[in-house]
Amino acid sequence: MFEVGDKVVYPMHGAGIIESIEEKEILGEKKKYYVMKMPFGEMKVMIPIGNANDIGIRDVIDKSIADEVFCSLELKNPIQTSNWNKRYRENMSKIKSGDVFDVAEVVRDLILRERVKGLSTGERKMLNNAKNILISELVLAEGMKPSEVEDLINDKISL
Repeated sequence: MFEVGDKVVYPMHGAGIIESIEEKEILGEKKKYYVMKMPFGEMKVMIPIGNANDIGIRDVIDKSIADEVFCSLELKNPIQTSNWNKRYRENMSKIKSGDVFDVAEVVRDLILRERVKGLSTGERKMLNNAKNILISELVLAEGMKPSEVEDLINDKISL
């Protein structure tokens, strides 16, 4: 169970800090929720405590793992399917996994593809979502500003 002040990752939404634990009644059923504040924007997310494990809520990575993530962005992955549908499904599966290295791989691969061939509207949305998820976790792990993390990501990814 997480505590107020813990830094956690909510797959498909990103990382944040548990601001409070509240009990709410929804559809006649009382449940406890983590209230998570995201590191940028004013978004708050309510996560049912009873479903936290099933959803894949986990602790934010530490600084040493964050450094490894930045290094992974420098790797090249030339093997990508040209089938847009298959590529989209594979990338979505990686994002849903909640694994920071998988999300970083999606960001890297889509940025490289965008620079060479451009992206469809769907893949551009996916890139923005994956980038926000990655940035939110790296901001909390590294103690940097979102703009600094985004600049570092862009610097690490080269053709």
